[in-house]
Amino acid sequence: MTDKGQNYLLNFGPQHPAAHGVLRLIIELTGEKIISMDPHIGFLHRGTEKLIESKSYLQAIPYFDRLDYVSMLSQEHGFVLAIENLLNIQIHKRAQYVRVLFDEITRLLNHILCITTHALDIGAITPFLWGFEERERMLLFYEKISGARMHAAYYRAGGILSDLPDCILLEILDFTAEFVHFIDVLNDILTNNPIWKSRLINTGIISKKSALDFGFTGPVLRSSGIPWDLRKVQPYECYADLEFQVPVSSSGDCYSRYLIRMIEMFESIKIIEQSVAELLGQTNRQNNYKACSMNTCFVEANLNYDTLFDCNLYNFYYDSKFSMEELIFFFREYSDGYDVPPGSVYTVIEAPKGETGVFLVSDGSNKPYRCKIKAPGFLHLQGLDFMSRGFLLADVVTNLGSLDIVFGEVDR
Repeated sequence: MTDKGQNYLLNFGPQHPAAHGVLRLIIELTGEKIISMDPHIGFLHRGTEKLIESKSYLQAIPYFDRLDYVSMLSQEHGFVLAIENLLNIQIHKRAQYVRVLFDEITRLLNHILCITTHALDIGAITPFLWGFEERERMLLFYEKISGARMHAAYYRAGGILSDLPDCILLEILDFTAEFVHFIDVLNDILTNNPIWKSRLINTGIISKKSALDFGFTGPVLRSSGIPWDLRKVQPYECYADLEFQVPVSSSGDCYSRYLIRMIEMFESIKIIEQSVAELLGQTNRQNNYKACSMNTCFVEANLNYDTLFDCNLYNFYYDSKFSMEELIFFFREYSDGYDVPPGSVYTVIEAPKGETGVFLVSDGSNKPYRCKIKAPGFLHLQGLDFMSRGFLLADVVTNLGSLDIVFGEVDR
């Protein structure tokens, strides 16, 4: 009990199964009505940014997979773009399309998890079971390109780890054709379901002003009527060459956030199919290609052989036959890494949950001098208090699920 009469405090978490991570909420209630709530975070804190600063640029990449650990490759993307900006290099178009292809596969992975676990939080079990079958199929594509089911460490400054394996593009096309049917089934189960609608419509409303004031991004921002998507307004890689739409709603409630993600999955499939068509029309392999990066074969940079030595950037394309020189460079690359010219840069991408930013400072060595990460979930969690006030305790889970929060990036 508190000194406010009938009001009392309730601990939600930190191990609640619907908390989407290790979250503790201290909720002030009158009956079952929420007066206020105070999110307590930090239970997953691992000092990721300081760990990155103690590693070489190559060794730091796997730390990004573990931030938003359900949208792995998109986390790597912002970091390698920041390195490329400091190096002032432009990667090959083929590598750009491969990155975009797997960014959008990652967006599908994220939205499936968000929507189906949100439904599970509210009491619908079937979408979760069906959705994870589709998610496993996409994780097989991760495994084929990197050898890892989840934490791929596939993107590199200057391109990608290696070219795509044979036949994977046709397999991806087959998958997307079947995945459209899955979205239709998911739509039939949830979109007009009276229980689902009664729990989500007019719940957790975020106004346009609140979305801007709190710095919301991604589907949370677009559900409040603001058509902001970095793939459109600030294109990176080859997004400017692709045709897709940015869904926007003005309702700002949990239901609109659900619809935004459903439509975004259709748009991601369009991008995937365009990327696959482009990649199928390109030369599939490049052999023994010296590049200004680590372990990647697709870099367009005006660098001669001597410059590679001056920059301490050694790379040769994976091939079945290594010369002794290539083998020395390969081991040197993984032990010493490569030096990045002094400077600072802030790079931001449109990750599935919103804008993920990386502020990178280089002192000219082979390790980042400073690395600071902007996570969209950290900002979205701040809104849980105002969007839940006046609602019932059961609506906390509804609101939290609609924000799509993963605490790997919130706590870092």
